[in-house]
Amino acid sequence: MRFDPSSRVCLAANDLLDTARNPRIWLLLAWNDVRQRYRRSLLGPFWLTLSTGVMVGALGLVYAAIFKVDVAKYVPYLATGLVMWGFLATLANEGCQSFIAGEGIIKQLRLPLSLHVARVLWRNVIILGHNLIIVLVVLLWFGSYPGLSGLLLFILGLSVVLINATWLCLLLGLVCARFRDVPLIVSNLVQLFFFLTPILWDRSLMPGRQRVIDWNPAFHFVEVVRAPLLGDMPSTTTWLFIGITTVMGWTILFALFVRYRRRIAYWL
Repeated sequence: MRFDPSSRVCLAANDLLDTARNPRIWLLLAWNDVRQRYRRSLLGPFWLTLSTGVMVGALGLVYAAIFKVDVAKYVPYLATGLVMWGFLATLANEGCQSFIAGEGIIKQLRLPLSLHVARVLWRNVIILGHNLIIVLVVLLWFGSYPGLSGLLLFILGLSVVLINATWLCLLLGLVCARFRDVPLIVSNLVQLFFFLTPILWDRSLMPGRQRVIDWNPAFHFVEVVRAPLLGDMPSTTTWLFIGITTVMGWTILFALFVRYRRRIAYWL
């Protein structure tokens, strides 16, 4: 049986592979996005870091008193959770606009469509790098050191998050190119999940309601990065949930990408 290089499956696979093999374009575009966003700004992207740091400090003191927990344990928990949530929430919202924002390029240049998703991912990774300074300062201030094994687990967890963020942004970008109401729905869902996810509060505060948390995908993707930085191990449930989500997500995305990839330019 021979593979037809012009088949929809091969074209979709080549689209993804071409983006992975030629990172120079989307790396440059993402870096230029960050520069343009903070053009003529004194601190640039560090304004976002500063605002997040102020929020961590203010909420940490207030909520530690409300929940009656040790500040030295709560503030690192809050800082890692808020930084990771900001990263995931922004990816979800900007992933909806990945193809819409690249409309001009898509209609004028013959480039892989997945390149626009890689651009969104790398842009937010750059901003995440700035915000991780807050986590580093908080961990050093309170004497919480993850150690070498914790750092390695953190890198592994972040890699897994990025793998899943890729299919999610591709899927959202594809759907939102066709249905322009979806970004508003996603934005509202992101706000809802923020309150349902243990970011400001610990899961131990919901005894008897653990299933609500265990079936919350946002919790597992935050926890797989947060736990190693706090010196803990992500649970087996978290790894199992993420593994199943990764396989299912990429399977669904690729099936839809194969079928509708050529229609994206006409939807824009």
